[in-house]
Amino acid sequence: MPAAAQSSRPSTYSPDELVRTGHKFFGTVSRELAQLIERAVSRWGQPNGYILGQEGGGAFIVGLRYGDGTLYTKNAGDRRVFWEGPSIGIDYGGDGARTMMLVYKLPATDAIYQRFVGVDGSAYFIGGFGMTALMIGDIVVVPIRTGVGFRLGANIGYLKFTPKPTWNPF
Repeated sequence: MPAAAQSSRPSTYSPDELVRTGHKFFGTVSRELAQLIERAVSRWGQPNGYILGQEGGGAFIVGLRYGDGTLYTKNAGDRRVFWEGPSIGIDYGGDGARTMMLVYKLPATDAIYQRFVGVDGSAYFIGGFGMTALMIGDIVVVPIRTGVGFRLGANIGYLKFTPKPTWNPF
């Protein structure tokens, strides 16, 4: 592709592109997904990447979360990622979720491989849908989850992204 054509391609994802991708990935939870994406885009703008994957977690005051998926970018290609992380708070139960993470201001695909800190709240009773934000420096990762299980509470923690799976959340 000529250099002029490459530079004219947008490097971010529009809300419509994200909603279409989310519909394919999540299935029938379209209205809630569109509202969460609109809220994220109005707060942080258009992401320059997103991750589609699945995860599982559980907590009894102290919690753990593990997941895997693929990071998609328009200019740097796709990359397999894994994440894990501890949390602590008033948080009880367990859940499994399909996850779409919007990624903002990612300077290079390798920059995803670090710890992103945030506060999370969950309310799953058989099924649920939620969004949170994790940050490190200028990079923001916004996980949008839909899952099953029973989980209730709020916690503070981080997700550590890695290129290979690991059981060590620290």
